[in-house]
Amino acid sequence: MTGLLLHVDSSIGTAEESVSRRLTALFAQTWRARHGAADHRYRDLAADPVPLLGPAYGRLGRRVDEHGRVAPAKVAALVEGPAEEREWALTRPLIDEVLAAGTVLLGVPMYNFAIPAGLKAWIDRITFPGAFTDPDSGESRLRGTRVVVVTARGGGYGPGTPREAFDFQTPYLRAYFGSLGVAESNLHFVHAELTRAAALPALAPYRELGAASLTAAQEAVLELAAL
Repeated sequence: MTGLLLHVDSSIGTAEESVSRRLTALFAQTWRARHGAADHRYRDLAADPVPLLGPAYGRLGRRVDEHGRVAPAKVAALVEGPAEEREWALTRPLIDEVLAAGTVLLGVPMYNFAIPAGLKAWIDRITFPGAFTDPDSGESRLRGTRVVVVTARGGGYGPGTPREAFDFQTPYLRAYFGSLGVAESNLHFVHAELTRAAALPALAPYRELGAASLTAAQEAVLELAAL
């Protein structure tokens, strides 16, 4: 897959502590070896959090919505006042990164059955009215963008497990990127399950399953990064 690699981590853990960080790093390392480092963009949502939306973001978004399809390049002309100017200055660079990406790589640990708050703040900010819609055709500008979601879960939430219904990561992110127009064939999920089995006595019976899941995740990451 050609084009810029936008690599986004959201784990609060360090590179040594975080399974999702290690897996996305493996993807990025493999991708850079194939495509070079110049087109790799990295964003750490734990070290450099995206600010939560303010009232001025909502006002600007509603005004843009009322004008129909407005390209990001033309939003500044609709900004009113310093607060809206600040919100747009925080938002536009994030949107531009996504639009420039051939591949968006997300590292997503499971926190309380869902995605980290830092990742949700990033999602909220980039989801600005019309940001990913071609103003002329009305088609999604992300139709050809590949999204690779690498999750890490301390327990087991895969199909057929007792806690399958507690997985609010996969359905949410699938619905979200699908609503932006990312093609289903371009949306990939890699899950590392039972990542806490080696440390928690209660999960000791599942240590081999956890190790096997991590190995499978590493193999899937390498395969996707090589495309």
